[in-house]
Amino acid sequence: MKETYDRLAAGDRIRLKRTLLGLTQEEMAVKINRATKYYADIERGCCGMSIETLMALSATLDMPLDYIIYGKVSDEKEEKKHTEETAAIIGMLDTSDMRTRQYALNMLKLFLAACKRR
Repeated sequence: MKETYDRLAAGDRIRLKRTLLGLTQEEMAVKINRATKYYADIERGCCGMSIETLMALSATLDMPLDYIIYGKVSDEKEEKKHTEETAAIIGMLDTSDMRTRQYALNMLKLFLAACKRR
């Protein structure tokens, strides 16, 4: 079966990683040196992207190109770890009320920002 590039799914993967890193769309656009509207269109799957933009996203988000494009990680062990971690986070948030989820998001943003400073 031929693999295809699903822009909507790729945009979802990019958006998820950006939010896990605690970045806004505007911050992400600046990091990859693109216009905010263009970046937002990528996340929505409204447009494709150049190889240069894809490479910038891969480097900035620390995501393999094959994961962005196809949703696959070449290392199955790493893919399982990523899936389990994401499922654990989503599971914890799903059982929380909106106020707690917002607080957790803010705490995660602070934590990730502190990790970057090390």
